Amino acid sequence: MTPVQTVKATADAPDSGAVTKQQWKWTALAGMASYLDAGSIVALGSGLSLFQDRMGLSSNAVGTLTAIGPNALGAAIGAFVGGRLGDKLGRKRIYQYDLLVYAAAILLVAFAVNPVMLFIGTFFVGLAVGADVPTSLALVGEFSPARARGKLMGLTQVTWNLGPVVVLLMAWAVSGLGLLGIRLVFLHLFVVALVTYALRRGMAESAVWKSAAQSGRAAKVKVRDLLSGPNLRALLYTGGIYLFWNLAAGTNGIFTPYMVKTLGAGTQATSVLLSCAGFALAIVGTIAIFMRLSDRGHRYRRAMWIAGSLMQIAAYGLFLVLPFTLSTIVFNVILWGIGQTMAGEGFYKTVSQELFPTMLRGTAQGISFGVARVFLGIWSFFVPTLASTGITTVAAFLTGCLLVCGVIGLFMPNTTGKPLDQLEAERAAV
Repeated sequence: MTPVQTVKATADAPDSGAVTKQQWKWTALAGMASYLDAGSIVALGSGLSLFQDRMGLSSNAVGTLTAIGPNALGAAIGAFVGGRLGDKLGRKRIYQYDLLVYAAAILLVAFAVNPVMLFIGTFFVGLAVGADVPTSLALVGEFSPARARGKLMGLTQVTWNLGPVVVLLMAWAVSGLGLLGIRLVFLHLFVVALVTYALRRGMAESAVWKSAAQSGRAAKVKVRDLLSGPNLRALLYTGGIYLFWNLAAGTNGIFTPYMVKTLGAGTQATSVLLSCAGFALAIVGTIAIFMRLSDRGHRYRRAMWIAGSLMQIAAYGLFLVLPFTLSTIVFNVILWGIGQTMAGEGFYKTVSQELFPTMLRGTAQGISFGVARVFLGIWSFFVPTLASTGITTVAAFLTGCLLVCGVIGLFMPNTTGKPLDQLEAERAAV
């Protein structure tokens, strides 16, 4: 069976829960957007203090650097544009070629000798991953069997956590080399991007998108359709979840090593290993919990959400009552690492495929992803200054964000195991 036939067969028989080798492979390749996204965020986070020392960056400059890159504004702009173009022009055109932009930008960061090179490269890294994520996720959602959509979306979350694990282990191994070691970490991302680009060239366009485009639905769909009815409710729901969760996740991913070292809770190597442990726990939790249970039924998703939300709230609530010491950080890492697998980005990715029509799926994800990254960028600008005086203010803000996210998630619709065309028809009938 050819790749095109494989995807077409999936679209014609969406109720099957079986996953083919081709679908696993393509999900892994699409999920490399998440690997490169998270990998670049954490690589920058691991090297923040080193770039700051070498280039004489102020706390405000560090905040600006994190605000314009893959963690925030750069990714937001890329998501806004890439998500919409993915719906207009097709998934493949976007997710394939943006990796070349990513590779070039990563090289600029890796060889940066002054703040200008560092800032420009960081911004374009964010732009590229922002464009890739919504289109790649839409592709996975559209070729996934209805009863395995959460499982395959979970695999993209595994790659999201794998990127930081690899990056952090490399950063730890080369920590003795100082800034040179961080440059080597960025070069690894350059190689991964080029390999992924080459392998993605064998992937076909989404059959679901092609069917919608050929039917003439594209001409009838407008972005303003997201501003009313069930589409608006879905956008507010997914956008609210990702906004408040990502404020905590983004802070955790890029600033944990920085805060641990800056606030004297551990060395650079210790901070890197602690972050690595959190991402490793997330991989285990995603495989053992989310990928096994997310497609079993609505009550399983709801139970996971409640348990995961409580764990994440407790993870940052600890810092409000306990000192910022190594033992407290270990508890934070465990609670956050497991909790996010049940009530975090994996859930957001899955329901974002299920709640929007095909010709607005990438656009909607680009908007929710982009808005969340804009707010994260604004918040990131203030984190270094706030953290320099202690962890309490940052922890209180993140605890509040996770509480709001947990409450929003409780209103989840029952979409588990339903084919995308059935879900689209149900929304149209409302």
